[in-house]
Amino acid sequence: MTREDTLMRKIEQGDKEAQNELIAMYYPEILRYCLFHAPSRALAEDAVQETFLKALRYFDRYEHRGHFRAFLYQIAANVCIDFGRKQKVGEISLEELAVEKGYEETGFERVQADMELLRLVGLLPGELRETVLLRYAGELSMKEIGKILGIPLRTVQSRLHSAKKRLKRELERGEGG
Repeated sequence: MTREDTLMRKIEQGDKEAQNELIAMYYPEILRYCLFHAPSRALAEDAVQETFLKALRYFDRYEHRGHFRAFLYQIAANVCIDFGRKQKVGEISLEELAVEKGYEETGFERVQADMELLRLVGLLPGELRETVLLRYAGELSMKEIGKILGIPLRTVQSRLHSAKKRLKRELERGEGG
């Protein structure tokens, strides 16, 4: 039995400490995902908070089969879409992209790579952009991405392939000019 399974059982029994531990377990990666979608760190943090509030509010509808991470990403994706409709998308600074110490590595190279990924992925159409962010920023499996987006595994693979081709062309264009 995994730690997640144990926490799920405790949460079902009303254990608030288990809720806090589960949130702490997934907070860094959900924050990182939301940072890629929000125009500011404050809005990303609001999106993360809303994600966990909704996850706990609808916890009774969730049937645990070891896919809680995918469930959270699905909620986070919907929350970010809702926030995006309400806010005008802008540039995000390096400082806002850096995740707080204690949650994740804050090395400069990682932040630079995230910024470059964000810039390049911003050039992709919406469905390709979301697929790439879930795969490489969220580090989700293709199966999890299919579940989150409600698309077949082959479609996920096709979108990733198309996105890689576009990104490669853009990188070659950037190096040449």
